[in-house]
Amino acid sequence: MRNRISSLLIFLVGGSLFSLPAAAQIYIPGTPAQKEAAEKAKPPKYDPRDFSGIWRGVGGGLDKSWLLGGAPAPPMTKWAQELFNARKPSMPYADPSRKTIPALGNDPLADCDPLGYPRNLGDPPGAGGQTFQFVQSPTELVQIFDGGHRIREIWTDGRKIPDDVDPRWYGYATAHWEGDSLIVDSTGYDERAWLDGNGMPHSEEMKLHEVFRHPDAMTLEVTMTIDDPKAYTKTWVGNKQTYRLTLPKESTVLYEYYCVPSEEEKFNQGVRNPAGGR
Repeated sequence: MRNRISSLLIFLVGGSLFSLPAAAQIYIPGTPAQKEAAEKAKPPKYDPRDFSGIWRGVGGGLDKSWLLGGAPAPPMTKWAQELFNARKPSMPYADPSRKTIPALGNDPLADCDPLGYPRNLGDPPGAGGQTFQFVQSPTELVQIFDGGHRIREIWTDGRKIPDDVDPRWYGYATAHWEGDSLIVDSTGYDERAWLDGNGMPHSEEMKLHEVFRHPDAMTLEVTMTIDDPKAYTKTWVGNKQTYRLTLPKESTVLYEYYCVPSEEEKFNQGVRNPAGGR
């Protein structure tokens, strides 16, 4: 009886979904239905200061670094080099010269720790990076990242970064407009977070400067600069990173992806640890 009732419910729900008008349908980025709908959708009305929507990274790849658009890092300080040497990357996209098996790695992602920023923009698709949504209000922009549905607040209400800000996984960010460029300055990043899947370090004193531009209806660009004298001997100037708006804008939603500690532990016991001989 239970199976028959379940089948009836599935039939009724399925029928109601198929009867919805096209405008009410919801699409997940990257799915065949979303791609087909995107081909038919028209770009939204263009406003260079409207960043709202879901954005997906363009370029890069598993064989290239996404961090700061692939710009090479300046030399590390002794403190940062020791921290870097102690890290054991294990994600599939990590540098082969550093990568170890997951059971022996210490990537915070394996414990479901937040990726932090800018790693949420730097890691490849499938690793929790490169897809995010901007939700915009008169006083702030909120970035919602596909990886773990984590959020980053960017305040645009004129406030200043507090002098005594406590470290956060996603920092404390304020912004202002210069023409149609959004200038974002942030600091207070928890140094437990890696900058990328290779274990690039930063300190709590890191200052991140970003310039966002929305040059046309479908494109968002950002250029980052890292100033962290405790970790790097020079300022790290990034290359331009490009993102494309996901259509249909009003009916595409982020996939609900979470790193669940209980599931991760089960995977460790069943896959990672045996792979490492444990």
